[in-house]
Amino acid sequence: MYLEHLSLTDFRSYAQVDLALGPGVTVLVGYNGIGKTNLMEAIGYLATLSSHRVSSDAPLLRFGTERALVRARLVRGTQTTVLELEINAGRANRGRINRSNPVRARDILGICQTVLFAPEDLALVKGDPSNRRRFLDDLLASLVPHHAATRSDYDRVLRQRNALLKSARAGKFTSAHESTLDVWDQHMARAGAELLHARLDLVEQLRPHLARAYAQLTDGSKPADATYRSTLQNQMDDDGVPAPGAPRTTPAGSPEGQDDLRLLSVDQLTECYVQAFAESRKKELERGISLVGPHRDDLELTLGQAPAKGYASHGETWSMCLSLRLASYYVMLDDARTGGSAPILILDDVFAELDVQRRRKLAAIVSGAEQVLVTAAVDADIPEELSGRRVKVIPGGIDE
Repeated sequence: MYLEHLSLTDFRSYAQVDLALGPGVTVLVGYNGIGKTNLMEAIGYLATLSSHRVSSDAPLLRFGTERALVRARLVRGTQTTVLELEINAGRANRGRINRSNPVRARDILGICQTVLFAPEDLALVKGDPSNRRRFLDDLLASLVPHHAATRSDYDRVLRQRNALLKSARAGKFTSAHESTLDVWDQHMARAGAELLHARLDLVEQLRPHLARAYAQLTDGSKPADATYRSTLQNQMDDDGVPAPGAPRTTPAGSPEGQDDLRLLSVDQLTECYVQAFAESRKKELERGISLVGPHRDDLELTLGQAPAKGYASHGETWSMCLSLRLASYYVMLDDARTGGSAPILILDDVFAELDVQRRRKLAAIVSGAEQVLVTAAVDADIPEELSGRRVKVIPGGIDE
């Protein structure tokens, strides 16, 4: 799959811009702050309904406007699809597929698939667990769009449950509230089990690709791996951080005595959550917050025997971040072989952050993708392996 045409209206710095694209490598060159990343952000948003730079939609609208439009024409084999996404201030976003009637924004998920590399990816290793959870959930939604609804349902139930727990902490909790909490426990257990089951399966798909990608980018002296930490197995300390020595989910062949949640069905995980909620209720009522669930899980990244966070060097951290993105690309390629689409690769100002060796290795790996979109401040940042069309970005538009 590749993007043939991109059009933006009132998106970020652009009142209107049109960009013609094609398969192969396209490099967008322009000085920092000119708007290159805005173009890449729009493509990424079309794929995931989220920005890699901000957590809300408001900054995506050009200042003083009420809505932004992102239009894209995608080509997959002999099929062409036109996607339109309307980003609104203060109301729900809407989408269109081939100029049909408006649909919910999430109904367009899965049509445009991207893997976006950006300097912000350092947060995947150095940041808090929410960055890694989001990485997993965005990839899940791209592969199986239904999981976007699963996550939305879980977040909705979590908000309701937390509201009840906060009422208890404020001294307003009654027997009627407790009965209501029992109901929310059931809803949250089911939604949480579906989300956890999907994440665990995805991590097992990612692990071999992560190890492969890290070996490709480095000398291979330290194996890279990932382990999903679930609050169903972790004993949490007062800050919601796994306590020292806490058990965790482990891959097949792990030491005896450690349960593997991957062996459990959604129904079994649901029962586990119901039991965990019951056991933690007293503590949750005291604190006024939900302490167990996928919203408090983490993806632990390791290099050799040590956690990447806090132990990896700057170069190793970058290699791990790039490897996570490459692993998601390989997972999407596996999906494409069974009917999905090969993703568009986006490298946004990444090469300026890398040393020469990592630049060349990354370029060699991605150069064979169906479509690669790269941004850079100067041509010198782009390795020779990524020779292709050059597009100059100027204030407010494109210089063809």
